Amino acid sequence: MSGVWGTGGPRCQAALALLASLCRARPPPLGLDVETCRSFELQPPERSPSAADSGTSVSLLAAVVIVCGVALVAVFLFLFWKLCWMPWRSKEASSPASANPPPDALQSPGSRGNMADKLKDTNTLGFLEAAVKISHTSPDIPAEVQMSVKEHIMRHTRLQRQTTEPASSTRHTSFKRHLPRQMHVSSVDYGNELPPAAEQPTSIGRIKPELYKQKSVDGDDAKSEAAKSCGKINFSLRYDYESETLIVRILKAFDLPAKDFCGSSDPYVKIYLLPDRKCKLQTRVHRKTLNPTFDENFHFPVPYEELAERKLHLSVFDFDRFSRHDMIGEVILDNLFEASDLSRETSIWKDIQYATSESVDLGEIMFSLCYLPTAGRLTLTVIKCRNLKAMDITGYSDPYVKVSLICDGRRLKKKKTTIKKNTLNPVYNEAIIFDIPPENMDQVSLLISVMDYDRVGHNEIIGVCRVGLNAEGLGRDHWNEMLAYPRKPIAHWHSLVEVKKSFKEGNPRL
Repeated sequence: MSGVWGTGGPRCQAALALLASLCRARPPPLGLDVETCRSFELQPPERSPSAADSGTSVSLLAAVVIVCGVALVAVFLFLFWKLCWMPWRSKEASSPASANPPPDALQSPGSRGNMADKLKDTNTLGFLEAAVKISHTSPDIPAEVQMSVKEHIMRHTRLQRQTTEPASSTRHTSFKRHLPRQMHVSSVDYGNELPPAAEQPTSIGRIKPELYKQKSVDGDDAKSEAAKSCGKINFSLRYDYESETLIVRILKAFDLPAKDFCGSSDPYVKIYLLPDRKCKLQTRVHRKTLNPTFDENFHFPVPYEELAERKLHLSVFDFDRFSRHDMIGEVILDNLFEASDLSRETSIWKDIQYATSESVDLGEIMFSLCYLPTAGRLTLTVIKCRNLKAMDITGYSDPYVKVSLICDGRRLKKKKTTIKKNTLNPVYNEAIIFDIPPENMDQVSLLISVMDYDRVGHNEIIGVCRVGLNAEGLGRDHWNEMLAYPRKPIAHWHSLVEVKKSFKEGNPRL
């Protein structure tokens, strides 16, 4: 019962509510005076425990919601700072023009002048570059020094690349499209970032080509020794102005190689005055000797004005009665005025060059090479030819020149000159242009072919020559000289050679 009639019981609460309603009635009922009702109304009503507990739970829930909201706001601000603020600050710091205030404002004019003088000094610049590399571990280096050094290095690299590397041109896209895939042709990098020192290639674990060149050198020495072992020949030249005749006197030969089983040879000499091979003269055969003495004179009627364009060709053979004659070697004298003006007889000694077959003089071609690195343009100017081989029954030819751009055994492009009719000494003066990027100059070569045009049938090849890093002799030297002197035309005479049987237009081998 105490729980029912207690202070907090339901019946007590109902009684108090009834008493309060009676006190609020006007007039109050009998037995209730005004003072009693007024004192009862002034007392605060007691709250139930259930209402207090509900208020406390609501306040706790509000506090939890507020704390969670504050935590979410803090997480959002942290993510915003990480994703947006830090990259923006790093980008701002990387740009020297718009990021930090200029360090010159914190320095006096005298210190700025000293800094500029130090940057001009190459030794100081190298020291500062090293300082920049270790700036991550040495915070003592001023930030303005690092920024100034970076600007100077980037500007110097940019200027150097502008003077040596051409701008990207659409003219080179066709060239790169034809290149083989295994060449991995890459575009020129114009970025401002400097290559890190750690990425520089080292020689550890790499093949050194110079270690493998000894065999080729030994092979060349062996070939040169074989060429020297063919002996020497002694002859003299004199020109008779009255009869307009060149007198060639074959004197003797020395230390010829043995071609017979008995350890000796039966030598004789054939004499040509190129480019005319129809007039062939030869000495007598000397039996079983390696040091023959000929002492014979031969006359070639030729005008004095044509001597500069003539060549003397001497071929030394070993006579065999029942088989083909063996060739010992040959001597070609390109310049008849090499020893004297031919007004008096001059004795000449020449080494006999090793040869297995008698060489045919196909003529010569003169052309110039000029390369512009900034534009990536190679210009070959075909000037003229001389003493070409006659391909027609009339004794002349209809020559034209075809130039092929070769890369890794494949012909990428070809261009031709005009055709010159009925001549063995054509003059062209025509320019042929190829667009080649500088980074691919060591991968290409030019094949120059002198062709004889035929109206009916296939055009015949008179002779060819090749220039490039993979060429031999004058062809390689001419190419290297062109690369050494850019923007300057370099002209040379090149001898034409025969095309080998293994020659193919797509895979030329000379």
